[in-house]
Amino acid sequence: MSITLLSSPLQGFTDFRFRNAIHKYFGGIDTYYAPYIRFQGKLEIKNSYKRDLQPDHNDTLDLIPQIITNDADEFLHVVKYIQELGYKELNWNLGCPYPMVTKQGMGSGLICQTNKIDEILHRVYNETDVTVSMKMRMGYENATEILDAFPILDKYPLKNIAIHARIGKQLYKGAVDLDSFQRCIDHTKHTLYYNGDITSVKKFKEIQERFPSISHFLIGRGLIADPFLPGMIKNNTFEYPENRWEIFSDFHDTIYHQYDASLSGPTPIRMKMLGFWEYFATTFADPQKTFKRIKKAKNPGEYQQAVRELLNKEKTTTL
Repeated sequence: MSITLLSSPLQGFTDFRFRNAIHKYFGGIDTYYAPYIRFQGKLEIKNSYKRDLQPDHNDTLDLIPQIITNDADEFLHVVKYIQELGYKELNWNLGCPYPMVTKQGMGSGLICQTNKIDEILHRVYNETDVTVSMKMRMGYENATEILDAFPILDKYPLKNIAIHARIGKQLYKGAVDLDSFQRCIDHTKHTLYYNGDITSVKKFKEIQERFPSISHFLIGRGLIADPFLPGMIKNNTFEYPENRWEIFSDFHDTIYHQYDASLSGPTPIRMKMLGFWEYFATTFADPQKTFKRIKKAKNPGEYQQAVRELLNKEKTTTL
């Protein structure tokens, strides 16, 4: 069975600059999901979302827009917008675990509201011809919530349901619940994609062996931590390329300069890159010292020097 790898969206990380750099330097990802569009009371799509979905910012990628909402009018508004841009599919996020979202009855906080899900999908399928896919957790409070939602979801011709094998209350803590994911496979007619804790080739193989009927896998935090991972999975290897750190250096410099040009002042770019380094550092020989070194850099000059020193150290260590 051929394997399809998809980039799971992470708000604040996986925008078009990051996606294009990943695609250019590493490959391995077949399809990218854009971070979700969210409304703040008015039916207006923010400029940041517009920039992210602009076709000429994504012309080498297979990209699927995403929405987070509990309102049919918002959903229909986004359908119209993305179709005008040439997109055919809209992914609906019922997976986001963060309390600021779930307390408003969105993301994984919507899974238990089956009537609301039914009402929105009914209108979408009756008023548009968009292809709908879903991204879900197994529930917010417990992993049986999704089982109650399946009879509703099974009424509609969804393209697929990507399930992160945790509940919302966990955020990203604790283990993935593979037994509950198997129950999902057993309780729906829909095509399921697997998401959750694919952080190494070894972990991927374990999940693939556990669920032989699954052919589509989403990689989220694992992709940011180790951009080589999708390519290594596709090539069925545990080995990094010999010029690993040169490739990573080029990738890093590309996203750094692009974000630096789009953000104003040294503080925003420092915070942006600190966010990335929380993940990047985990694949270095000494993650704690690596992140501490980056954190100590208080200005762009110090930051760039820290990155050069860290990468030279890794190159020396792996020789």
